[in-house]
Amino acid sequence: MTREIKVWDPLVRIFHWSLVAAFFIAYFTEDDFLSLHAWAGYTVGGLILFRLIWGFIGTRHARFSDFVRPPGVAIAYLKDELAGRARRYIGHNPAGGAMVIALLVSLALTVVTGLVTYGSEECAGPLSVWLCNAPEWLAEAGEEIHEFFANFTLFLIVLHVAGVIWSSLLHRENLVAAMWHGRKRMEDE
Repeated sequence: MTREIKVWDPLVRIFHWSLVAAFFIAYFTEDDFLSLHAWAGYTVGGLILFRLIWGFIGTRHARFSDFVRPPGVAIAYLKDELAGRARRYIGHNPAGGAMVIALLVSLALTVVTGLVTYGSEECAGPLSVWLCNAPEWLAEAGEEIHEFFANFTLFLIVLHVAGVIWSSLLHRENLVAAMWHGRKRMEDE
């Protein structure tokens, strides 16, 4: 019988799947449903703020100190993973930790540039007090940068999903299921 350990607390799991939903709602509503797009973006921003706080005060495997490693460690882990000899981690592996940070940064930049665009183009949102009637170049630049980071985030998500699938196969465990129920098998003996 395989023994399991609780790894992902309910707040991490709710954060993760809520972020997935909010990002894709925002991504697919950007042209036709501006109000829904904006609210989904606000949700992403709020979730990022929560995750930053939870990364310092949360449960063991939710804390950044548990999974953020120097870039060289993440690169070495990726090399080992591609060679099929990577060590299994209960929490995020070094590459997964790097991906968490990359996604949080890219999403934060998407939200901030979205707020700039919304404030300058629509005279709406929390930055509208300062950006309403801003020069047209600012609105255009904000929109271009916003679109770049939204698309870059989507690219990171594709890499993330590929990494989850690869790691699941390599270590013979369902990482997607673990993010649903929060449990993983105990360390290999």
